Amino acid sequence: GASLVDPGPGDSWVCMHAHSHCPQRAHTLTVLFSLTCALGYVTLLEETPQDTAYNTKRGIVASILVFLCFGVTQAKDGPFSRPHPAYWRFWLCVSVVYELFLIFILFQTVHDGRQFMKYIDPNLGIPLPERDYGGNCLIYDPGNETDPYHNIWDKLDGFVPAHFLGWYLKTLMIRDWWMCMIISVMFEFLEYSLEHQLPNFSECWWDHWIMDVIICNGLGIYCGMKTLSWLSLKTYKWQGLWNIPTYKGKMKRIVFQFTPYSWVKFEWKPASSLRRWLAVCGIIFIFLLAELNTFYLKFVLWMPPEHYLVLLRLVFFVNVGGVAMREIYDFMDDPKFYKKLGQQAWLVAAITATEFLIVVKYDPYTLTLSLPFYITQCWILGIILVLTWTMWRFFIRDITMRYKEIRRQKQEHRHEKDKCLSNGDRRSPILDEQTGEAVPNATNLSK
Repeated sequence: GASLVDPGPGDSWVCMHAHSHCPQRAHTLTVLFSLTCALGYVTLLEETPQDTAYNTKRGIVASILVFLCFGVTQAKDGPFSRPHPAYWRFWLCVSVVYELFLIFILFQTVHDGRQFMKYIDPNLGIPLPERDYGGNCLIYDPGNETDPYHNIWDKLDGFVPAHFLGWYLKTLMIRDWWMCMIISVMFEFLEYSLEHQLPNFSECWWDHWIMDVIICNGLGIYCGMKTLSWLSLKTYKWQGLWNIPTYKGKMKRIVFQFTPYSWVKFEWKPASSLRRWLAVCGIIFIFLLAELNTFYLKFVLWMPPEHYLVLLRLVFFVNVGGVAMREIYDFMDDPKFYKKLGQQAWLVAAITATEFLIVVKYDPYTLTLSLPFYITQCWILGIILVLTWTMWRFFIRDITMRYKEIRRQKQEHRHEKDKCLSNGDRRSPILDEQTGEAVPNATNLSK
């Protein structure tokens, strides 16, 4: 199966020609007319309530909806076209709204920012205790005769399938087994390192390495790589919906509308150049920081782990992460064509940085709790090893190879020169006409 390299504009649901790229209509006039009618109805036929808080909330929501309508119809298309370009334009506009919301929270005092969350959900704004996942770490507890494996069953909550699904989708974004495994293992090391700051990072050893890395994350990565293998071997030849004669074929075509229009295999090649190595390290860093923000944000904003806002944030990153990774890969792989970072990748980086700044402002005490000495030693050793490998791979190794190449060229040149001189000495001797003796060198005779 061939791996196609360029996504096209995607055919429409009502595309009538089998092998043509039908344009996606944005329906700008339809959206504008509908929006104007809705605003006119609110203005002329609805009586405005006298509740200031209610009117403020409704006004903010209406402003966001108007912006989303504008963005869905007018924003620039991204690299993805399935199931419809408007879907990805919608999430681009949601990214802008979310970043503006984060900036607003960043500029509030800690108390006002936490209490502002009550406008979204009245149950928020109350400090919540963090659950400790550590404690009794016995896999088999002989002291509990009724259920000696109760520690395992206690850990099997709703976050187990969430871990699996999350890493399955992350694998579809990153499209590289090694990068996924590095991020998975690195995050477990971060949990070990920061469990003195957040209590819910304190987990049993088998919860870290068996349930998380091997079962949930590992199985999710495996299934993701199998899906990527199927997508890379799939034949991307599309036919218009109305050109398919059978009902079964039409249904299959509708289902495949939610698969990629074409496929691009990511080849990160981090060791091929310093630029790609730094880019891959940056991607891993952003991924890990976004993962940590999930826990620290709900900690500083007093949101319970099961709150719907936490779930909505994860759904948001699932939708924008794939587009951002594709834009980063294009920018890194072909900088001559893609001269600037994509809009979605830019927003994801800005959102991740803003979330971290909120955590720094709202709870600097927790972040400044010093690491245990042995944890600090491990991180210093790891950083030194990475920096040493970087210096050797991209500087010392290149200088050494360049020196060996120059030395080899000089040896070859000297060998060719000696060979030429040797061929000259083997010429037939020339006899002197007067003495009859051989002249040592024909050059001397000519002089």
